[in-house]
Order: sequence, then structure tokens, then C-alpha cells
Amino acid sequence: MFAVWLKLITILCLSYTALTGPDSGVVWKDFGGSVTIQCRPPEPEQDSLTLKKGLSEDIDVFNKDSVSDKNTIAEQFKYRLQSNGKFPSVDILIKNLTSDDTGPYWCCYSKFDQKTASVIHKKGTGSVLLVVLLVVSGTEPAPKQCDTSSDKNLVVVSVVISAAVLLGIVIGFFIWITLKTKTLRNTVKPRRATTNDVYEDMRGTLRR
Repeated sequence: MFAVWLKLITILCLSYTALTGPDSGVVWKDFGGSVTIQCRPPEPEQDSLTLKKGLSEDIDVFNKDSVSDKNTIAEQFKYRLQSNGKFPSVDILIKNLTSDDTGPYWCCYSKFDQKTASVIHKKGTGSVLLVVLLVVSGTEPAPKQCDTSSDKNLVVVSVVISAAVLLGIVIGFFIWITLKTKTLRNTVKPRRATTNDVYEDMRGTLRR
């Protein structure tokens, strides 16, 4: 359970700064509920609308163009996504929400520019960060804010672990120095004292 909330906090903190538009924000929904994303174009004339999901916008949830009435819906959202409104202003309804639906959703528009002969991509208004709450019976819903208490606990644990590792390194260093010093002392051989015994014997012989 802690890992789930840690992942949720990470998504919130990374995504919230990107959703700074006046019509953007965090939307909290219960498990099994529904959400309506109101996509509005940055300019009146647009060729297509794509609702993207993810921090890197790697999932195309819904696509609609100005020519045909055909909608393209991602497999995981089929049978629970509906669109209403006249293109390019489209309201997208997602029903039967699950925890996998949590994440940022972006209203992305594209238009072919004849002057530059290229496709111009722009974000419209209505992008949201969806958070699906899994409410367990007998417990209260999580607070609807980016709580930093878990982050503080992680920081404290990291500091304690780092201090313990550093202390172990210091103790190991002192032990190594002590053993090294003892080894050097044991390897030093004592010097032999020079004597003049042979010289004295020779002097005694000469006197005789």
C-alpha cells in the first residue's frame, strides 16, 4: 500500500507543475466513477484533436479529425469513453475509472500550415491531472493534497543509512591503519651490535 501512495505522490509532484493553465488542475475521482475532460482549441481552425495520457504523452487515448466523424479510441478505454460536442470543442467522458487511469491528460491539437508546409502541434485548454482514489471500507480517503510527510520519512531514513555507512567506513579505516602499523613493527629486524672480540684476541697474542 505504501508503494502505491509513493507512486501516486511522485506522479502528483511531477505533473502538477506542468498543468498551470487557468482551466487545468487536479481532478479527484472515486474508483468506478467518471470524469469529463473539456478540450478547447487554442485557435478556431484545427485539423485534429488527440487526447494524450502520461508524463511523456506516450498514450493516445482519443483521436478525432475535422473531416470525418470517426473517432479512434485506445483499446483500454473502449466501451467506457464517449465524446460530445462539435469539433474542435469536444467533451470527452471516461467512465468506470480504475487506478490505472490515474495520470495527466493533455488536449493536443494539430493543424497543417500551408506557408511552412508542416504540421503545427499546440495544446488546448482542458488538460487535467486525474487521480482515482481506491477507497477501502473502514478507512478514510487520502487527503487531497501533495502530502510531503512520506518524503520527509524517506529523507530521514536515507540520512540514517548514510551516517551508518560513513561510520562503518571510518571504523574500518582505523582498524586497517592499526593492523598495518603492527605489521610494520613486527617486520623490522633488530640490529646486531658489533663487537671487538676478534681484535682483543689478536692483541693478546701479540703481547705473548
